[in-house]
Amino acid sequence: MPGLSQFDTDRTYPGRWTITFSNPPINMFGPETLVELGALMTELEADPSVKVVVFQSVNPDFFIAHLDLSNAAELRPASFAPWFDFVLRLSSTPVVSIAKIRGRTRGIGNEFVLACDMRFASRQSALFGNPEVGVGLVPGGGALEWLPRLVGRSRALEIVLSGDDFDADIAERYGWVNRTLDDDDLDSFVDALARRLASFDREALGAVKAQVNRFGTPTATELQSSNDVFFSALAWPGQRTRRARVRSMGYGVPSDFELNFGKHLPTLGRADDDDTDAQPAPH
Repeated sequence: MPGLSQFDTDRTYPGRWTITFSNPPINMFGPETLVELGALMTELEADPSVKVVVFQSVNPDFFIAHLDLSNAAELRPASFAPWFDFVLRLSSTPVVSIAKIRGRTRGIGNEFVLACDMRFASRQSALFGNPEVGVGLVPGGGALEWLPRLVGRSRALEIVLSGDDFDADIAERYGWVNRTLDDDDLDSFVDALARRLASFDREALGAVKAQVNRFGTPTATELQSSNDVFFSALAWPGQRTRRARVRSMGYGVPSDFELNFGKHLPTLGRADDDDTDAQPAPH
């Protein structure tokens, strides 16, 4: 696929694409990733023979780490237009999308797999989370729209408000993923399912998906609502303080912080802790 540097597409098997994401060192999403996804979606829509697309990662530790906020000051609402365009097109295309998940998938990574039609995860290595609240932000890429539909209101609140990491078994129990499998069985299971789906008629697959979508997909207006809150949050004082602390903890590189994001979030403390500690305790 000319011009795409972060996605490798294998079209070896008739009716099926396997797309592997690689953006070293930890598979973060940046503005260029979102643009490439749009081009990838255009290619997918232009191929009438494809029935199934499987997304996977080249990095066994990180499926998709999260959005790269190292240059958050340069982010603009328009930066996310390609993301929402991709998500809405992926959910509405007759092509069936499957996420095969190993490693961490947090923030926009979790929102990516939520936008796929099915999710299958390694029991040993997959880890999920939306840590935005822990750094003073609000998920703005679709988690607040997808999660309540999949796991229910209370579990969606637990996931998002805690900002914690959730292992594959809990994700399966909550309905976050279709199922977990032992790592040695994940490839063969997804391969067999993709081959099975690719043996069916594209028209039938697309018609069923369209009917089920009536009950499970967010609208463009709903997605835009959370995106507006996300960009408002970038200006909150507490968010700026927390993000500054995160940058000193191994952000964006292979580190214990990135491997165990959820564990480290409480150590950031309240944004006003320093001021509070400097004042005498009230009597």
